[in-house]
Amino acid sequence: NALRQDWKEILPPAQCSYVLGNPPFVGHHLQTKEQKADQMEVFKNVQAGGVLDFVCNWYLVAAEYIRGTKITVSFVSTSSISQGEQVCILWNELFGRYHLKIHFAHRSFDWESEARGKAAVHCVIIGFGLHDVADKLIYEYDDIKGEPHMVKVSNINPYLVNALNIVLANKSVPICKVPEMVYGSKPTDGGFLLLSEEEKGSLIRAEPESANWIKLFLNADEFLNNTKRYCIWLVDCPPQILRSMPEVLKRVEAVKAMRLASTKVPTREMASFSSLFAEIRQPKSNYLLVPAHTSENRFYIPFGYMSSDVICGNANFTMPNASLFHFGVLTSAIHMAWVRAICGRLKSDFRYSAGIVYNNFPWPDANAAQTTKIESAALAVLDARAVHTNASLADLYDPLTMPANLLKAHQTLDKAVDAAYGYKGAATDAARVAFLFERYQALTSLLPVVTAKKPKKRLLKNV
Repeated sequence: NALRQDWKEILPPAQCSYVLGNPPFVGHHLQTKEQKADQMEVFKNVQAGGVLDFVCNWYLVAAEYIRGTKITVSFVSTSSISQGEQVCILWNELFGRYHLKIHFAHRSFDWESEARGKAAVHCVIIGFGLHDVADKLIYEYDDIKGEPHMVKVSNINPYLVNALNIVLANKSVPICKVPEMVYGSKPTDGGFLLLSEEEKGSLIRAEPESANWIKLFLNADEFLNNTKRYCIWLVDCPPQILRSMPEVLKRVEAVKAMRLASTKVPTREMASFSSLFAEIRQPKSNYLLVPAHTSENRFYIPFGYMSSDVICGNANFTMPNASLFHFGVLTSAIHMAWVRAICGRLKSDFRYSAGIVYNNFPWPDANAAQTTKIESAALAVLDARAVHTNASLADLYDPLTMPANLLKAHQTLDKAVDAAYGYKGAATDAARVAFLFERYQALTSLLPVVTAKKPKKRLLKNV
């Protein structure tokens, strides 16, 4: 196999100036047994290396091959190696063990294969070596299907922005004093506790008592598209009431059978609690709902406030007790720039995460007046949405159909949040993210403190 070859024997590094390639992009879920074996061999000394895309193997093999040389390497790669959880695993190794330097990078662009099917893939091109270069170049794509423009920069970090070489680990708590963000509740029910509009009506007609135990259920799709879905929520349901609802009991029995048949031990263990969701994290107060997956085409991710009676599914996150200030900062342009640079992707759609995106996000140190302005602007965004009573969030945040009053409200909010940060840079994602990395470094003190050099002693002449 190519990855297991000793490339120094095939082509001694002294005879090589450049390594160029377009390695396979295969995601870790799609790898063959042979590919997984190759990856385990290459990343045997790297914790969690098995979750990386197959293309990452070439980076590690190349870094080893060019040790002690000034060879420049450049690979076309899937964008995932500069987004989400893969960054920390791969680039910590490349920076920590090999002290690799990124010389140039094409940020994410749309590449269409010439093979049958013409599968479109979001790619990056990264040029690197173990030596540094003075002129580093980033190729920006205002349109991922268009042509790039070149920007000279002082440094290129793993997220392919002109910022410090910081990699964001998966954190369990936020770096700032803000509400915790947690996954919604997970049914693991085989669909037997979930109901369509029609199924809800049929169940209530058969058993009127069941109406007291049916609640609105939202995953990301229902939240964004305003579609109706319900769930049987039997938390705190007295056993005598449950026994009086035979149609509901049939569904509970089906859940038990489904869980017992599972190959997963935790799922089988949950068969003893078959009237309940497998994982219950429903807030007891009103909460801010954050969809885990949303379209990349939206400039703003639509977040929204929900009542505690609305059951949040595990395709979302919840923020109990989130204030208008928290809503305002999260739905601002500067946070969206962070999301686009940091989050993982599902195909090309955003995969928001609590551990990497939210918990690492550097919040502004807003004073009372700045907080009030953000809260006022955030409320104006919610009011602008409310004007369009029949529109879904997907309608409201489609760039082609976004109402003017809502766009203007967001732009006012953006200015208020920028002011709280003291941000006066360019209105581009790259500039905003570079600023946020500096803020992150200041908040976390990841880099060693540079002590000032002592001034040289001056010899005093006799006078």
